[in-house]
Amino acid sequence: MSSSKVLVVLNGKGGVGKTTTAVNLAATLAEHYRVLLVDADPQGSATWWVERSSTAIGFDLTQETNPTFLAKLREVENYDMVVVDTPPALNSEALAAVVPAADYVVLPTPPAPMDLTALIETVRSAVVPAKVPHRVLLTKVDPRSLAEALEAQNTLMELGIPACNAFIRAYKAHERAALDGMTIAQWRGKNAREAEADYRRAADEIQRDWRN
Repeated sequence: MSSSKVLVVLNGKGGVGKTTTAVNLAATLAEHYRVLLVDADPQGSATWWVERSSTAIGFDLTQETNPTFLAKLREVENYDMVVVDTPPALNSEALAAVVPAADYVVLPTPPAPMDLTALIETVRSAVVPAKVPHRVLLTKVDPRSLAEALEAQNTLMELGIPACNAFIRAYKAHERAALDGMTIAQWRGKNAREAEADYRRAADEIQRDWRN
């Protein structure tokens, strides 16, 4: 690749699985590409996670909230992919800089109606005006009740908002992997393989979009 492909993980709300998505997509993509994860969230959750790691996590990390730098992410050298974990604030300068610089935006959200309503507003106000390819990724889906996720996917489809067919089920494995400074692929506890499979499906789907 002559320049880095920039994948932005975005939601105007906190607590939706944004950092979990950024870290695990970065790790999955790093199996085939040279990946830099940019922590553009002043809370620094991705940095906290990666700094806890006692093993190689597969990708490089930098913490950067400067809008001038974020606007030029495609010019970053020595990486095939740049994954960006963004701040949960739609009016932030960082977000205004990074969305137009993106090749693709992933919008993680739980399928609950309140979360979905906020997410739809985020898509309309922050993503559509920038004309950047994007997909919603449903997160924190109850593994025992997938009906809510399917309903959410149908709602998004009716509104003309693209959504991944894959979704991320809610497992304690995600929190425990983060506490241990591991990606879900590295973690070995209960439901780890199911959780890993969810992110692999999402990563495959996103990459198919790029190739089309």
